[in-house]
Amino acid sequence: MKNIALVFAGLFGLAALPVLAQDLPVIADTDSNGIWSLTEMQTVYPDLTEEVFLTLDTSKDDGIDVAELTAGVAAGTLVAKEG
Repeated sequence: MKNIALVFAGLFGLAALPVLAQDLPVIADTDSNGIWSLTEMQTVYPDLTEEVFLTLDTSKDDGIDVAELTAGVAAGTLVAKEG
């Protein structure tokens, strides 16, 4: 029974990702490499520091991908400036 509960919890957790992805800001990938650089991220998050950027870059590929962006937004680490 515990295994079934874990499976459902995992499925519901994954089901929430598309909802979060819909709320992600549009960030231009100016070099078209599939990940966002610090400079690209700072167009939407001007207060984003290199230290926080490196923390968000869990894959350590010097860029933020959709999963890392989603995690940062969900955790409240990334909050876009309004206006």
